[in-house]
Amino acid sequence: MILSNKTIFGLIVLTLFLGVFFVLREPTTQTIQTIQTVQEPAITAISVNAMTNTDNQNYFEAHPVVKAVYVTSWSASRKDYIDYLINLAKNTEINSVVLDIKDWSGIIGYDTAVSEAEHYGAESIRIKNIEAFIQKLHDENIYVIGRIAVFQDPVLAKARPNLAVQSRAEMSLSPVHFLSSLVSSFSSLALWLDRLGLEWIDPASQENWDYNIAIAKDAISRGFDEINFDYVRFPSDGDLKDMVFPIWDGKTPKHLVIKDFFKYLRNQLPDAKLSVDLFGLSSSSLDDLGVGQVIEDAFPYFDYISPMIYPSHYATGFLGFENPAEHPYEVVNYSMKRASQRLSVFKESNESNVQIRPWLQDFDLGATYDAEMVRSEIQAVYDASGENFNGFMLWSPSNYYTETALKPDN
Repeated sequence: MILSNKTIFGLIVLTLFLGVFFVLREPTTQTIQTIQTVQEPAITAISVNAMTNTDNQNYFEAHPVVKAVYVTSWSASRKDYIDYLINLAKNTEINSVVLDIKDWSGIIGYDTAVSEAEHYGAESIRIKNIEAFIQKLHDENIYVIGRIAVFQDPVLAKARPNLAVQSRAEMSLSPVHFLSSLVSSFSSLALWLDRLGLEWIDPASQENWDYNIAIAKDAISRGFDEINFDYVRFPSDGDLKDMVFPIWDGKTPKHLVIKDFFKYLRNQLPDAKLSVDLFGLSSSSLDDLGVGQVIEDAFPYFDYISPMIYPSHYATGFLGFENPAEHPYEVVNYSMKRASQRLSVFKESNESNVQIRPWLQDFDLGATYDAEMVRSEIQAVYDASGENFNGFMLWSPSNYYTETALKPDN
């Protein structure tokens, strides 16, 4: 039988499509490999000696109870804001800051020694001299915590799509669409996006772990007193059924993937002060909230567990309230008591100095958070913790805080 030129061309297109499709996709595990847009550099090795900073430990001993505020690298780049921050610490009980190292966008706000961060385009030099910035705060008796957003990382996802969460729908392309996409940028088509349009990296990838740990080691060597890890979870919103993971097998429980990361993190940073941010509901929920966060999984590996107890983030009906945001004391007090009870059970059979130090809300959402509302949250932490009170951290997206809610510096 003689085939027409049109038929032959169609068969060639279909053959190419099937060949490339099955190279890129493994149907038995439902994982995919994508074209890499950036050649992978070796993970930067930072020596243990470079990390060791005895001044950090001594400084921590002077601040056993941390009362902190959150600060972005953009804010920290402005002299007027630094002056505001120092005055806040002088005039109130605030004695610590939580500064973004790697923020929600995957950007690091200062020049690091982590070569792959520069290679991936992850650096934006907002703070010109991070050592001088930290020293300035230390000179004012302010404890400096560095925050790393881990698995929400649009920069790394775009640079290394083979390590990123992929979109199943974008892989379901017609032959013509598929081949045309190869001419443009296949990797950008394959990346999964959450409801805010942000990319995530696979929480099961050791390469992703090592990248974040290299950033943490570099930060410790520059004088940060403590490293705080956020976004240590699987995605929580967006089209979750559309997600395909290149490394996670889809069978290992999510919370065990996150627990393995916690264990690896502590093994790589054995002497560092470490804290971790968890969903506020992790204090009271017995499951992993669908994102891999179980509070007991974090207890063995961190110095501080920081549930994000923002009353505005609790659903209607929590504790019987129509609007939990209007009841900050009750929400925070209950959540802290539940977290403390679970920690007490853990300590009955484990030697540990881990403590609970929550994030609290200082922003308007669901209710107006004036001085009385913010202070009621802080009081709830005191009342729920008793002699085990270990401080708090305030979150405000604006980086300006309700000073009248804070006690004067003694």
